[in-house]
Amino acid sequence: MDRIETPDDTDLASHYAPLYERVQHRISPLDWQLYLPSIDAIRRLKRERNAIVLAHNYQAPEIFNTVADITGDSLALARLAMNVDADVIVMCGVHFMAETAKILNPTKTVLIPDLAAGCSLSESISPRDIKLLRERYPGAPVVTYVNTSAAVKAASDVCCTSANAVEIVNAQNSDTVIFLPDRYLGAHVAGKTDKKLVLWHGACEVHERFTGAQIRSYRAPGIRVLAHPECPPDVLAQADFVGSTAAMSGDIRSSGATRVLLITECSMADNLAVELPNVEFTRPCNLCPHMRRITLPKIEQCLRSLTPVVEIDPTVMDGARRALLRMLA
Repeated sequence: MDRIETPDDTDLASHYAPLYERVQHRISPLDWQLYLPSIDAIRRLKRERNAIVLAHNYQAPEIFNTVADITGDSLALARLAMNVDADVIVMCGVHFMAETAKILNPTKTVLIPDLAAGCSLSESISPRDIKLLRERYPGAPVVTYVNTSAAVKAASDVCCTSANAVEIVNAQNSDTVIFLPDRYLGAHVAGKTDKKLVLWHGACEVHERFTGAQIRSYRAPGIRVLAHPECPPDVLAQADFVGSTAAMSGDIRSSGATRVLLITECSMADNLAVELPNVEFTRPCNLCPHMRRITLPKIEQCLRSLTPVVEIDPTVMDGARRALLRMLA
């Protein structure tokens, strides 16, 4: 497909000046000039393809704030993807998120700009592992975090996110629940339920690098510390609030905090800073290398070629959809 014609650089900059005004504190003028041709092409291609772009909270500001139609955490994207009025869905996130979008929208074309955008949690467990756990704990339901492959979801009873994990675990009709695969999220949930949880050894390579000592070193008067439950217990012990990315965003607004230490992937702070310019975000910064694989040029290219397409075996699709719909219900 031929490249879409765009205005010259001066016209392009003028056309998108209101958009840049919103993000200017997070994107330098030089970077903006580099991003503009792809931003313009993506927005045009979306109209041509009847496509919509979903972006996770950990996406870079130039993606999250300029080309995304729907943004949020994994639970929000999972829910909203079901009501998308588009022929094509582009998932700006990691592979399990693209699979989830496909599972919930089986008749739509789902694209991911880079197939190598993976997840350490997703790669930490397989359906065979679940089979062995079921044999060891017969009758125990399997609650699986959405940060997993479609095949693992299909081998589970119900999915959960960090936002609803406690609610999902408490809803199980069993005193023992197999909770997979994040051991830190599992430990956090175990402290909030009377159920006995059987945990796996998986961890997020971004969140597990934070330490309690590191967080203490950032402590200062007036700073509110918010941590994601995928962090180790010594980090959560230092936090004023523990919750999903959506819950952390809500807490900042409801608490009225003006100085925030956000213990999660640092692009989230960059994106919240665009929306909440009066909040000072101080944070130790761990970037997700997989989220960083998604770039504006890759989004543009996947909309041009309508590849890479996310495909899932139909038998896996049915089982994974069942587990996801139980969660959403």
